Amino acid sequence: MSSQTASGDSLHRDITPPQQNTPAPAELIRPRLRQRDLLKIYAWYRVAIALILLGLFASGISRGTVGTLYPALYLNTAITYAVLNIAWLLFLYPGRFLTTPLRIGSILSCDIIAFLLLIQASGGLDSGVGYLLLTTCAVGSLLLDKRMGAFLAAITSIAVIAQQLFGILIGQAETQDIVSAGSLGILLFTCVTALQYLSTHIRLANQKAEQERRQAAHLQRLTQQIVAQMHTGVLVLDGQGNTELINRSAQQLLGINRIAGGSLSPEFNRALDSLRKQSGAHSGIVEGAGHSQLRASVTSLSNESRKSTLVFLEDNRKLSQQAQQLKLASLGRLTGSIAHEVRNPLGAISHAAQLLAESDSISDEDRQLTGIIFRHSQRVNRIVEDVMQLSRRQMAEPQLQDLCVWIEQFLTDYRAGMPAETRITLETPSHPVYARFDPHQMTQVVTNLCNNAVRHSHIATGRAEVVVTVSFVGSRECARLEVQDFGPGVADEHKDQIFEPFFTTQTSGAGLGLYIARELCESTRANLYYCRNQDNHSCFRVEFAHAEQVF
Repeated sequence: MSSQTASGDSLHRDITPPQQNTPAPAELIRPRLRQRDLLKIYAWYRVAIALILLGLFASGISRGTVGTLYPALYLNTAITYAVLNIAWLLFLYPGRFLTTPLRIGSILSCDIIAFLLLIQASGGLDSGVGYLLLTTCAVGSLLLDKRMGAFLAAITSIAVIAQQLFGILIGQAETQDIVSAGSLGILLFTCVTALQYLSTHIRLANQKAEQERRQAAHLQRLTQQIVAQMHTGVLVLDGQGNTELINRSAQQLLGINRIAGGSLSPEFNRALDSLRKQSGAHSGIVEGAGHSQLRASVTSLSNESRKSTLVFLEDNRKLSQQAQQLKLASLGRLTGSIAHEVRNPLGAISHAAQLLAESDSISDEDRQLTGIIFRHSQRVNRIVEDVMQLSRRQMAEPQLQDLCVWIEQFLTDYRAGMPAETRITLETPSHPVYARFDPHQMTQVVTNLCNNAVRHSHIATGRAEVVVTVSFVGSRECARLEVQDFGPGVADEHKDQIFEPFFTTQTSGAGLGLYIARELCESTRANLYYCRNQDNHSCFRVEFAHAEQVF
């Protein structure tokens, strides 16, 4: 047994769904992109404001405004605040500013304490340092929940008022500073309330937008899966004829391997152009892979920005089967009844001819006539049996099998019933080739093809020799079975007729063998046709449907 490598590596391509993200620990929060960016911006802002406050005091630009009451306290607080802010920035940066609410609260508390000390060192709210608390409370209302944001504003307001009361007690503040502290507290609450209100509406709008985005993505995935699993081929072309979308069924029908960079054939593009130019319905028959006939329906998807063409492809054999199903069902019952009625008198004629031939009083010329009657009775009987078999044919029961293993078992049984001089060569790839077919029906198909190949090879060469080849067609992702003979082949004028019922070039044949074989193949969406192989030998080829396709 010789071996032949198939063009495809495997018949199945697994698509593994993406794994879900592992949820974060409960104590961590993963703020949205805008919240994380806000924390990042605020971390850099803290470093910048600390350096500005320190620079204003050290350079003397704001002399008489900041650090006027306790210069040493102001300087030490500004230096410590700048060091802590830089340290916080370096701490948060490696983790991409992913932190916990407790740490965010600690950062904001540190800011409030630092600003209160700077206000005290500068002699009160007249220095303007107190307005920096607005930014701290505003950021807190956005990064923390509502209660924590309100609590932070309340604590800050109380602390500012308490600081001014303490200044009045020790004689460093005046009564009007209480009004300024109260005004600052009201401003803090107003700012926090407004930001929380806006943040709530923005958050709800973002949640709604996120839900709509997920729904749209879900519908898009469903649409893609539906199109991918459709038995009808779907093809979308742009204005230049380039492929924008193609599903697996269209690839199989057209014999395109997208992984290997396959493209549409020029003949197919010309057929589509002719369909587009039709004035009526834009549909017609085009040739697909394996000499199959496809019905193409062309629809324009043009809009203001771009022009595209939607093409639906269907196997014309399936459409023809559906169109003829009722007619064939009634015709099958009629022909079955006729065949049954013909069989009984035909048997009587054959039996009478045999008895007449055994008579001693019959002449040799009459005995030859009885022989003619007997032979033609047998021929008509075979036709009747074939017709009855067609009328009694059961529905196919396709099974997924390794075609290499199945054909080896078949040929083992087939050789047992053939003469010893019959030579059958099997060529299979080293890896499994899966196909979905009915084993009983395929046995009948391959038996008929092998019988024809043996007969034609013996007539042409004097040797009963057949070559059976199993391969995998990578472009269509399907299995292929070839039965090659060494005869002269089918004449060109008969190529379109050999699969018609009752067509035969032999005097003894019924002309139903190839017709029944093609009918059995088409019941599982396999394609049987005649061709010349790569060695220019005559062969019949069976191309199976995709193994994952369910009938």
